[in-house]
Amino acid sequence: MAPAPSTDVTSARRRRLRAILAAIMVAIGVLHFALPAPFVSIVPASFPAPSVLVMVSGFFEILGGVGLLVPRARRAASYGLVLLYLAVFPANINMAMHPALGRGIPDWALYARLPLQFVLIAWALWVGREPAPSAARQR
Repeated sequence: MAPAPSTDVTSARRRRLRAILAAIMVAIGVLHFALPAPFVSIVPASFPAPSVLVMVSGFFEILGGVGLLVPRARRAASYGLVLLYLAVFPANINMAMHPALGRGIPDWALYARLPLQFVLIAWALWVGREPAPSAARQR
């Protein structure tokens, strides 16, 4: 028996949003390698080896983005992205507290990025799970 139409719409929306988040994460991860300077500059001064941290976070952004597209890795990738968003949060706070690091980004936008991390967390968790099979499909 086919799933209800609302389930089809939700599944299609989840697939689209998963692909969008995956593309964003891969693109940002690639930027960490192609143009690391802006990312290095926002790492808090108290953190060791900013360049290494940028490369590591870029690697995990790419890995998480690709992982969202692999059904067997999807849930782990979504949890990994949540951990990544939490790990880079101090850099976002640092950037908001030191607007010159934002290189022309308006102050309001620097502060708007802070709650955006929680949106990204919810997004990653939502696209990383599959809906439970309906009772009709389990028979």
